[in-house]
Amino acid sequence: MTVTEPTAAPEFVDNDQKPVGHGRMLRKEDPRFVRGLGKYVDDIQLPGMLHLAILRSPLAHARIVSIDTTAAEAHPKVKAVVTGAALAEQNLAWMPTLSNDVQAVLATDKVRFQGQEVAFVVAEDRYSARDALELIDVDYDPIEPVIDVRRALAEDAPVIRDDLENKTDNHCFDWETGDAAATDAVFETADVVVSEDIVYPRVHPAPMETCGCVADYERVDGKLTLWCTSQAPHAHRTVYALVAGLPEHKIRIIAPDIGGGFGNKVPIYPGYVCSIVASLVTGKPVKWIEDRTENLVSTGFARDYVMRGEIAATKDGKILAIRTNVLADHGAFNGTAAPVKYPAGFFGVFTGSYDLDAAYCKMTAVYTNKAPGGVAYACSFRITEAVYLVERIVDCLAYELDLDPAELRLRNLLKPNQFPYESKTGWVYDSGDYEPTMRKTMEMVGYDELRREQAAKRERGELMGIGVSFFTEAVGAGRARTWTSSVSAWPTAASCASIRPARPWSACRSRPRGRGTRRRSPRSSPRRSGSRRPTSTSSTATPTTPRSGSARTGVARRRCRVRPLPWSPGRCGTRQRSSPPACSRSRWPTSSGSRAPSR
Repeated sequence: MTVTEPTAAPEFVDNDQKPVGHGRMLRKEDPRFVRGLGKYVDDIQLPGMLHLAILRSPLAHARIVSIDTTAAEAHPKVKAVVTGAALAEQNLAWMPTLSNDVQAVLATDKVRFQGQEVAFVVAEDRYSARDALELIDVDYDPIEPVIDVRRALAEDAPVIRDDLENKTDNHCFDWETGDAAATDAVFETADVVVSEDIVYPRVHPAPMETCGCVADYERVDGKLTLWCTSQAPHAHRTVYALVAGLPEHKIRIIAPDIGGGFGNKVPIYPGYVCSIVASLVTGKPVKWIEDRTENLVSTGFARDYVMRGEIAATKDGKILAIRTNVLADHGAFNGTAAPVKYPAGFFGVFTGSYDLDAAYCKMTAVYTNKAPGGVAYACSFRITEAVYLVERIVDCLAYELDLDPAELRLRNLLKPNQFPYESKTGWVYDSGDYEPTMRKTMEMVGYDELRREQAAKRERGELMGIGVSFFTEAVGAGRARTWTSSVSAWPTAASCASIRPARPWSACRSRPRGRGTRRRSPRSSPRRSGSRRPTSTSSTATPTTPRSGSARTGVARRRCRVRPLPWSPGRCGTRQRSSPPACSRSRWPTSSGSRAPSR
């Protein structure tokens, strides 16, 4: 008979008080979700609620000749049918984007991408609303679509944004960083110059939960409540106020549990505005939930770049300079999910983790007949495209010089004594010890053994590839002065404030998006800290910890006079004075224009 000794259960006492990296910690969000007690937008049920469905264009580029809604209006369960022409009469047909562009709520003159909103139906239930869409007859006059970013700037290319005054081409904006003259000079004298054309295709974040909202306008007091799948509720409130003509203090945006965001739920989509209009027209709460197909064809995409990268080096493998030219496909409208005029801040770090003499990047954004792009999916806005560019051309250089790709990187990585290091594009790398990191990684994966295995297989005619990449993740927005020239007037930086030293609480501009934010946040504050959330543009998950966490820690230490103790692996703590200084209680204003209390 075999006796199995019981395994002791792991110790989780006060595990949420341990600092990150020192032992296992439990997620705080899970108990509700594993019991099916999450509260999503589609779970919202209000008395008398109506349902909205949107008619979308089957064509990517076409003029609207006519729209006949007679049959749809005759449907017994339909309460309203609205077209772009009806919205135009109320000056509601267009709305601003977060990137200083305008986007059609419903198409009026023509459709500019497949899946664009043309009309919407409000009915007693979602099935009747969907059925009524089939009764709307739209006559389109097709126009040649522009789907290739390389053809968009051709002289004979059809103009997509002819709604813009004096617009005669598909150019959106130009952006550059670095020193062009210095970079050209380095390339002219370099021993080796390697170039590569790189295509980074369009991808979709595809969150598990699609976009949707419930709009409830109270005619008596003129207040609007919107339950919305939004990662940027405060920015949404500002835009809705501009579009609907309601004061911001009478608009309440509620972002309940979100089934994945990935940047896809930062932009303001026409469906949100349509729901608000429908509630204004009917006087009833109106729900709109898109289906999977709608989400994939009409909401924000990421990537879609055509890049040409060039790298200059010496014969012995010293990288001297990097130069790149980028064509960015922004779709039919510049709906980039960031409050910046030139949403290409990620190319500020296209120099990678290497010590260069010069660097220059030029980017041209164009309009095409695709859904608006530019969401921050999986490190976009920060590093993904830049890493793909620099690491690919470093590989090409290694091939040209007949050097091992890992060895070439090790020769050019920044050294510890160079930090803080200001790159040739003005970004500051605060700290790092790159070479030991890479060597440790190579040791862990058995890099030398893999190379020997690769050589043996190639002798037998088998193919085996080994990929090498090194990058520095740029989370957070960096220093304020870095963004002074491009950031619009939206509150962007995460922050917090400690109010009562005896029991401090922090106000954090972030919201859980299913990625453990609630678990991480308290670990950057003293014990028994509470938290509140003031105004913020967005709450994308990856930057939340370094932004709000560093602010929370700094304020907690300053206000509570907390000093770090020397730590050893597996043990770390903080020390607080037994008699903290007196501090008057402050109240956090809720207005979008309010400021955090300063000390």
